Amino acid sequence: MPHDTPLISTIVGGLVLAFILGALANRLRMPPLVGYLVAGVLVGPHTPGYVADQSLAPELAEIGVILLMFGVGLHFSVKDLLSVRGIAVPGAIVQIGFATLLGWGLGALMGWPTGGSLVFGLALSVASTVVLLKALQERRLVETERGRIAVGWLIVEDLAMVLALVLIPAAASIGGGEHATVEPVSAAVNRLFGLDLGIGGVIVMTLIKVGLFMGLMLVFGRRIIPWMMYRIAQTGSRELFRLGVLAIALGVAFGASKLFGVSLALGAFFAGMVLSESELSHRAAQESLPLRDAFAVLFFVSVGMLFYPNILIEKPLPVLATVFIIVIGKSIAAFLIVLLFHKPVSTALTISASLGQIGEFSFILATLGVSLGLLPEEGRDLILAGAIISIILNPLLFYVCDRLRPVLDRTKRDEPAVEPVAEKAPEPVEEPAEEDDVQPTALRGHAILVGYGRVGSIVGQNLKSSRTPFLVIEDSDKRIGELRDQGTEAISGNAVSREVLSLANIAGARSLVVAIPNAFEACLVVEQGRTINPSILIVARAHSDAEVAALREYGADTVIMGEREIARCMVDRLAQVHHDSVRYEDEDEAATIATEEASSPDKR
Repeated sequence: MPHDTPLISTIVGGLVLAFILGALANRLRMPPLVGYLVAGVLVGPHTPGYVADQSLAPELAEIGVILLMFGVGLHFSVKDLLSVRGIAVPGAIVQIGFATLLGWGLGALMGWPTGGSLVFGLALSVASTVVLLKALQERRLVETERGRIAVGWLIVEDLAMVLALVLIPAAASIGGGEHATVEPVSAAVNRLFGLDLGIGGVIVMTLIKVGLFMGLMLVFGRRIIPWMMYRIAQTGSRELFRLGVLAIALGVAFGASKLFGVSLALGAFFAGMVLSESELSHRAAQESLPLRDAFAVLFFVSVGMLFYPNILIEKPLPVLATVFIIVIGKSIAAFLIVLLFHKPVSTALTISASLGQIGEFSFILATLGVSLGLLPEEGRDLILAGAIISIILNPLLFYVCDRLRPVLDRTKRDEPAVEPVAEKAPEPVEEPAEEDDVQPTALRGHAILVGYGRVGSIVGQNLKSSRTPFLVIEDSDKRIGELRDQGTEAISGNAVSREVLSLANIAGARSLVVAIPNAFEACLVVEQGRTINPSILIVARAHSDAEVAALREYGADTVIMGEREIARCMVDRLAQVHHDSVRYEDEDEAATIATEEASSPDKR
């Protein structure tokens, strides 16, 4: 690769290798991100062959973090954030403290100074934004209560790390030893703020600046950003709208970092959150998705580039201890904290699995600690080794938690069976388990409606008016609550899961309506439904001829393409005005539409 184009070389080398190794990992039934990490190791400085630019890769990865947090903000309202503050704030603080204490203990055992041990513990206490959000998105949990708590917890961790990055020079003054070679705290404060404020003043100034940014975004950003996007949408230019989405996400994140000292990820999150109240939020999420995924891949590649493989051979026991703190110690702490707040077992398991890894903030803390002389390079290598291993193990941790959930739920459900005899009053504590206390349906010969958005809600209303027995599978807690309030049976979960389809008694159902817009997931739902019940009628929606062909290949009986139905309605209306003089030019198209009309649920 040419050496005079480091940016192009880094992007091409990272993405091509990530694709090849990600596809190989997927073929071996491993998470693709394992392939992305290995790709980073191969283009890193510690392996032979091509070496990517180590200064450019982390910056490209930061763009992925910004876009990812912006996308999460688009699905996370101010109300959602405030609704979980009671558990996210104290829970995150206690968990950070516990993990920092464990890391400090390991550092002390290895003979590091106090300051370096504290930096090491802090680095192990904060979860990766990218890994956590990708895990939640893959399981469609972002809009659930569990997802909101996890994201709120993450935001509190980010705020804590913003404060820690300002206060880390203070650790140098108590570090002592050969690594305490940094300027005094007062000098660092002078350099940062131009004033001799002292440690207390630094904390107050940081909190004021973060609070000022949040206030400006919630008061003015909620009006200005949606208005700007609405005006751009009125131009009718898709290019300008897409550019506007990226400009807002990156511009707000960069401005928040430079003007208020807020992390880029946190700035992007608030930009997305204020835009979420606009009707254009769904379109904004779609426009930012391709770039978001591409740069998120570069994040994992950049992590792999920093990894020093020999640490696994040279320091196996410290590596195991580091991984234990991240994967086991943090997870157990988070699990117990969530249970103490009387949340369901499944919520505790999801939070604990989500936080059982570390990422970008850990790398920033490690780099800063080494540059200040607090943390030995060995500590940075252990942090990177722990990050990569924990990221690889994170899907396995989710799998274990998913297996444990039915067992623990069954145990908790069995306990109250004896308690009512003793008439103990405290038992209502179990009420929060409502979200996950899912029982199999008693319906037979019914319709299963997957997704209750714009299309699914119309289908559901027609099924209800025709007195057709049906239930809804939906992953949004808000919609689940609304359906249950209306007396409609609903199951919370992802219909891709065989367990969720079994709860809906798909084996005894007469029809399956797949109303979700994501064609990839729709194909998986159709395939699962056809496998479990070969005789079931499956109706799905699509946006293109390619999606129609794919859904039919996976087993759908009827596929309705939105654009085709719009055209049919327009032609019908024109026929009424022009006395049936307007005809379908394509007779095959007319025959196809007639066939689909005859086989649609309403006609049956």
